[in-house]
Amino acid sequence: MTAAVAAVDLGATSGRVILGHVGRGTLETTTIARFENAPLRLGDGLHGDIPGLYAAALRGLRDAFRAEPAIASIGVDSWAVDYGLLRDGRLLGLPFHYRDARTERGVGSAHARVPYPELFARNGLQFLPFTTLYQLAAEPPEVLAIADTALLVPDLIAYWLTGRARAELTNASTTGLLNARTRRWDDELAARLGVPRSLLPELIAPGERVGALLPHVAAALGGTAPVTAVGSHDTASAVVAVPMRADAAAYISCGTWGLVGVEVEHPVLDDAVAAAHVTNEGGVDGRVRLLHNVMGLWILTEAVRGWSSDGAGADLSELLAAAALVPASAVPVFDVDDPRFLPPGDMTARIDAWCTEHDVAPPRSRAAYVRAIVESLAQAFADAVVTTSRLGGVAVRTIHLVGGGARNELLCQRTADRSGMPVLAGPVEATALGNVLVQARAAGVVSGSLDALRDLVAQTHAPRRYLPQT
Repeated sequence: MTAAVAAVDLGATSGRVILGHVGRGTLETTTIARFENAPLRLGDGLHGDIPGLYAAALRGLRDAFRAEPAIASIGVDSWAVDYGLLRDGRLLGLPFHYRDARTERGVGSAHARVPYPELFARNGLQFLPFTTLYQLAAEPPEVLAIADTALLVPDLIAYWLTGRARAELTNASTTGLLNARTRRWDDELAARLGVPRSLLPELIAPGERVGALLPHVAAALGGTAPVTAVGSHDTASAVVAVPMRADAAAYISCGTWGLVGVEVEHPVLDDAVAAAHVTNEGGVDGRVRLLHNVMGLWILTEAVRGWSSDGAGADLSELLAAAALVPASAVPVFDVDDPRFLPPGDMTARIDAWCTEHDVAPPRSRAAYVRAIVESLAQAFADAVVTTSRLGGVAVRTIHLVGGGARNELLCQRTADRSGMPVLAGPVEATALGNVLVQARAAGVVSGSLDALRDLVAQTHAPRRYLPQT
């Protein structure tokens, strides 16, 4: 028996609606819709167009029901940390984007109330200036006083679909307000940070039912299906679909961000983890994703965007082919996690500035810039694998690289070279596959542990192997 489920997958730069067919020995996906996710620069800062994404998702789901009327479930995943504030179901303004500069003042405000070492001891999170708790600390107190609910992006989409305000655990774990040990909201921490406890909705685990489609939504889609909670943090869904042995492998979920780490049973909260800028994020089935956030392909895509805007044009595939001919020894390896690379802007000028400050020669051509970015990402990935495997006590022998970065042959090969380990690349659509698999298991179409789900991925989506070269 096979069943069809629909995955709404909202990434940092694009969104998709994907139809999945799952059964014994079957795991197939079809992209029904693909749409852009571009932030909006308004007078008060950078915002995410969440209503626009919701409208695009509805159009995609409508087309999915036309293609497959018997959809058994719908699941939603997205990037983490961003949220919408509501009162009586009404959205209070367009949600801010995590790359907006307002988060800087939120950091100082939060740390004045609760120093970072104590925050880490409670939430287990790597310091990132855009974490939800810092964004909430940047909100005017009068706005927080008006709001009655805060919903992260996938929870907000699910609320508009069902009318049920729930907070899925894997994404809730990225807010900084979830206790890493208990996996419940940390009420005392929220109070000390000035976050009203009433904003934090009921928690729900992946695989639980969020609710039925509202009647007007079902009418607009031309069909009905329950909405099921998945690993709504896109990385949590992606890790579900990594065809790995968790006791012997590391993963890299590589897209706009590069999430590099290992899977463990319990959070690791010692000082060495905090000092290494490693984070404990919730995974499906109660697992913990012990990982480091690397800046990722954002640097490359933003550089190419800048070159394209000058009128001369820039084709990424051509640039990567040219970069492969540039000797690795001829380009600098820079710190991709330097905060200067977080906001949108001129990446080549920022790379030049980093090189000048560190007394190294900057790249001299576009191909050299691309090679430098790839080499720097590969080194950051290799370093993060070493660090997270040591801290997590995992004897890593293989690295699995999934997501859009699995298409980048140069990056995959150089990650293998710099880590000295085989890199297994793929599946590219790991996030959607993980979303689909959790729904299918909840619907009773497949069963078993994460290992069983990963076995199905391995059977149906063979990765490409890159061996270390001298």
